[in-house]
Amino acid sequence: MVEYRIDRHSGVATYVQIVQQTKQALRLGLLQPGDRLPTAREVVEATAINPNTVLKAYRELEREGLVEARRGLGTFVRRSLGTAPADSPLRTELEAWAERARAAGLERDDVAALFTAVLDTHFQGDPS
Repeated sequence: MVEYRIDRHSGVATYVQIVQQTKQALRLGLLQPGDRLPTAREVVEATAINPNTVLKAYRELEREGLVEARRGLGTFVRRSLGTAPADSPLRTELEAWAERARAAGLERDDVAALFTAVLDTHFQGDPS
């Protein structure tokens, strides 16, 4: 099951963070079709956010066809995204790179900017 981490200082709306983290879990294969998402109550207890925020995020995911709400049962994954499993050799290489970047004194925002620049170079025109 996915555990949401809310960054209140990111400037990104809380419901958007939930949507993004769910999509990331789908892309990494951490969530599979048929898996149940945490209930709104579970997310509220873990993150101290408003339950309506969780429901808004889940409605957005449902609108995109990624999950479906089953009355009285919860919200379940309908389909996955991408093909980058969490145990991919590429992830191992990326983790090693991130460790080298940190050891070189780069901060999180520096690493994010560098990584985004490389992505933009190699994935120009990619709709995702």
